[in-house]
Amino acid sequence: MPDLNATWGFPTQIRIGAGRISELPQACVAAGMTRPLIVTDPGIAQLPLLGVVQAALAADGITAGVFAEVRANPVGANVDAGVAAYKSGDHNGVVALGGGSALDVGKLVALMAGQTRPLWDFEDIDDWWTRANAEVIAPVVAVPTTAGTGSEVGRAGVVINEDQGRKVIVFHPALLPKTVICDPELTVGLPRMLTVGTGLDALSHSLEAISAPTFHPMAHGIGLEGSRLVLEHLPRVAANPEDLDSRTAMLAAAAMGAVAFQKGLGAMHALAHPIGATFDTHHGMTNAVVMPYVLEANRPAIEEKIASLAAYAGITGGFDGFMEHLLALRAALDVPHTLVDLGVDANAVAAISAAAAVDPSAGTNPLPCTPEFAAQVFTAACNGILTVG
Repeated sequence: MPDLNATWGFPTQIRIGAGRISELPQACVAAGMTRPLIVTDPGIAQLPLLGVVQAALAADGITAGVFAEVRANPVGANVDAGVAAYKSGDHNGVVALGGGSALDVGKLVALMAGQTRPLWDFEDIDDWWTRANAEVIAPVVAVPTTAGTGSEVGRAGVVINEDQGRKVIVFHPALLPKTVICDPELTVGLPRMLTVGTGLDALSHSLEAISAPTFHPMAHGIGLEGSRLVLEHLPRVAANPEDLDSRTAMLAAAAMGAVAFQKGLGAMHALAHPIGATFDTHHGMTNAVVMPYVLEANRPAIEEKIASLAAYAGITGGFDGFMEHLLALRAALDVPHTLVDLGVDANAVAAISAAAAVDPSAGTNPLPCTPEFAAQVFTAACNGILTVG
């Protein structure tokens, strides 16, 4: 029986549905923003979507600046540049617009705009977040354009510390956005690869939450339904990008996955973080590749939980049936079967496994995520070694 003593926190106001981007000005005013900085990425900065967002704000007399220097795998310098833009524009809030990277950087700009300590002093270790001056953290309104990370309902941002060559999770409770606007129309133009990669990232969050050994029945239940939604609706949006009902379901699943992983993550993320930092791979797609290998390695501790998920999702055959369904889904969605297919060097096993073992996500893996365990999974994922399917 796990320790039944726990502290739980759940998310913020979420406005979900087609066309709700029109409510962005109202959300900004409610959060106290009159001069927001839109933090986004270079891709979105070149799309009509940015103009739609700016026009929605301008219609209510809100003039917003734009900062779009966000890498796909953000680095500390992106946050520093965003803070400089925030201060030079005399902004009083952040509209984080985009996928997980833009949302993370947007939240970290809001955190750092008034701090005197360096970003790395607020890493999610023990109670480091208490070092921050909470009174000067700017408000955030989050507008996701992908259905994946769930960063829009998170209290942290992931960023690469280039000096150390590793991904760092920076945490503070006040980073939780005041309002989230989940408008499926904003996700329709997403390239298929990003739809798939981000969607399977959402699945990885729910799967790892279900698998985590910690006590959090609310998060566990949310993870079950979040997983089911992805399994049902991701194939639909991959086949028909304009399916707004399934796009809405995927946005819900993404937020649910991020809520669920308050219960814990595991070796999928513990491996994906150093792999992404080293090889600049897409985070969600990296999780998608390592997913079955981690599930198989954890099987002695999670077989019953995954069998229950399979039954709930209408998949027959228990754990084996779920694995076969997952492998077929990955193949249908053109997910690489191995890390080597993703551009990862198998010879990096020692460095990746050592980093994975000390990643914060490793602590709630169902089995001890030692360097040896991580190396076993990494090697299997590089060579495509699975006993199921």
